[in-house]
Amino acid sequence: MKGVQFLVAFVVLALASSFASASDPSPLQDFCVAIDDYKSGVFVNGKFCKDPKHATADDFFYSGLNIPQNTSNPVGSTVTPVNVAQIPGLNTLGVSLVRIDYAPYGQNAPHTHPRASEILFVQEGTLYVGFVTSNPDNKLFTKVLNKGDVFVFPIGLIHFQFNIGKTNAVAFAALSSQNPGVITIANAVFGSDPPINPDVLAKAFQLDQNVVKSLQAKFWWDNN
Repeated sequence: MKGVQFLVAFVVLALASSFASASDPSPLQDFCVAIDDYKSGVFVNGKFCKDPKHATADDFFYSGLNIPQNTSNPVGSTVTPVNVAQIPGLNTLGVSLVRIDYAPYGQNAPHTHPRASEILFVQEGTLYVGFVTSNPDNKLFTKVLNKGDVFVFPIGLIHFQFNIGKTNAVAFAALSSQNPGVITIANAVFGSDPPINPDVLAKAFQLDQNVVKSLQAKFWWDNN
């Protein structure tokens, strides 16, 4: 009996450990400013760190997120990221931010963030948003969001936003990683380099191979 209890406890601890390592590691110090020159830094988790004695306020600062972006593109949206690439002081802190501008009927196409959950706040406009759960259920959760509304997209799940209004829309989203990553489904599947074998996609999507080749020949816009 004790052996069984020990095994159960071991499995629980192993699972807890795997869950804990699924997102950004916890900071090992008050902060760790990113630096590209490793010779003058100390490596911990994330990027190389600047000597804390040389850190400045600018390492934790970004300006310009109030500026509307051009949405004249095939998907009608533009994402402005503020992650560790823009604010070096975010290194190891496990958080980042984006601004998303939408043209009327523009969308942030179905995509996923492999390293982060996301919480979205609508500043202006009306958005139809949603996410799909993993196999085998593939359940769709959707909501129409208006100004001031908030919606959460769980880590790793495919999600989207669509501006159903006749005016521009603006949203801000916080993500639980300094570098959440983004995989836009259509771009990854039909716009990969080199292309995925059309036979694979034709069978997976139950499409004629000529349709697959036509989709692969398109230019897949990256709004990030």
